[in-house]
Amino acid sequence: MKKLGTTSLFIVGSGPGDPELLTLKAYKAIENAEVILYDNLINEEILQIADKNCIKHYVGKHPYGKYVPQEEINELILHYCERYDSVVRLKGGDPYLFGRGFEEWLIVKGKNIAVNYIPGISSMQGAGINNIPLTHRGISEGVWALTGMKKDGSLATDLPLAVQSRSTVVIYMGMRKLDEIARTYVLYGKGETPAAIIQHASLPQQKQVVCKAKDLVRASKENGLGHPAIIVIGEVVDLQYSLAMANEQRHII
Repeated sequence: MKKLGTTSLFIVGSGPGDPELLTLKAYKAIENAEVILYDNLINEEILQIADKNCIKHYVGKHPYGKYVPQEEINELILHYCERYDSVVRLKGGDPYLFGRGFEEWLIVKGKNIAVNYIPGISSMQGAGINNIPLTHRGISEGVWALTGMKKDGSLATDLPLAVQSRSTVVIYMGMRKLDEIARTYVLYGKGETPAAIIQHASLPQQKQVVCKAKDLVRASKENGLGHPAIIVIGEVVDLQYSLAMANEQRHII
């Protein structure tokens, strides 16, 4: 139980889902936690790392469905930090990459609570598990990580800029915006750009489809893809196939 001035809040990224992708530091924080506030995207196996007496409080947000308001989550964080020494705020992916983790850091700032940020593998890095590198020399000059849904419900204003770049574009929370995303690529003459939708990256139930940017809506419907998923658009998506074909042609010659 609580000792005066000893509280530590750990804002922990659990990665894309596979427990073996946890960092060692994240594993230790979960193992020693007295309280864990966890999200909808957390693999239940990760919660089993915690002590049997650990309080596990669900504060998930189903995409576009029922959710625990952020204000209530903030109150719960303060509530538990007032009563326990080791509190873990466990999030999918990385807490500071579209995870609102820093908002929660601000809530406890100045409250005599030691805050420890533990990064997690972001879901966009799950593309590499599917043989899609986010960058590749001579193919992609960088990565644009964008939200598909801003606070007001609109698409990221940087998307038209990203479309015109030579970088890989990764869109989080964009499944309800597939039509707008596809139309933006077509508008800028980039409708033929290779694209992939990856759902549940790193987990046994993972699904993936590769298509052209202009066909994102059709591909998602035909393959039954929904939330949560990331959208990766760029020449790197086809790189594994183009390199394989080039190798085959060299062997034939």
